Amino acid sequence: MDSLPAPAERGGPRGIQSIEVGGQLLIALAHHGRPLALKDLAREAGMPPAKAHPYLVSFIKLGLVEQEAEGGRYGLGPLALQLGLISLQQYDPVRLATPRIEALAAQLGHTAAIAVWGNRGPTIVRVAEAASPVHISMRHGTVMSLPGTASGRLFAAFRPRDQVLPVLALEKLGADYLDQQLGPQLSQIRQQGLASARDAVVDGVSALAAPVFDEQGSMVLSLTLIGPSGSLDLSPLGSEAQALMRGGAELSRQLGWRPV
Repeated sequence: MDSLPAPAERGGPRGIQSIEVGGQLLIALAHHGRPLALKDLAREAGMPPAKAHPYLVSFIKLGLVEQEAEGGRYGLGPLALQLGLISLQQYDPVRLATPRIEALAAQLGHTAAIAVWGNRGPTIVRVAEAASPVHISMRHGTVMSLPGTASGRLFAAFRPRDQVLPVLALEKLGADYLDQQLGPQLSQIRQQGLASARDAVVDGVSALAAPVFDEQGSMVLSLTLIGPSGSLDLSPLGSEAQALMRGGAELSRQLGWRPV
């Protein structure tokens, strides 16, 4: 388990030490995501239980912490939860994801993009080109084919059926195609958390796409990697896929998503 940061390690302007010390208790509760007994909570915060208890009493009065009636364990209180919800409301998923695709493009040497669900289906809203970008039609506003692209298949796998079918209809496809032709592939995408497409839109160009979820578990955008078929490894175990899925998971956690 990762150790919690000590107050002195955070650097920056001088603050109030007692608040920073007590804050370690809140960090420990957020880190574990569940109520803890006093001795366990104090240990995780790096202080004796006798020292932790007065902080917890004050946090309870503020609503940052609450104590269970049975068992006496401590968990995050209503004010902490309210602050968390406000923080989530201030997060713009696309804004958060933009530096991520820029880093992926620089790290992996392939063009990276963000697609969101629009009224005509998956739509490109951000593009970060690599040093030697693949020259295909990948501009802001480009609508991606639902069955024919990595981003499209990813959204088809994770968006509600009643949203997917009208978009499929725009491509002259219906429920039978979704269930019989795409069905097995979409099941695999859900299992792997990754979609791929080889030579789908342009011959010699392939793509990978990984989902980003919000706090309710809804897919809000895809991180997509586009590159030459000869150099972009589409294997879920490859370095490109692993970096893409790791980036999607980290963004999802920032948006409040927790795996089931």
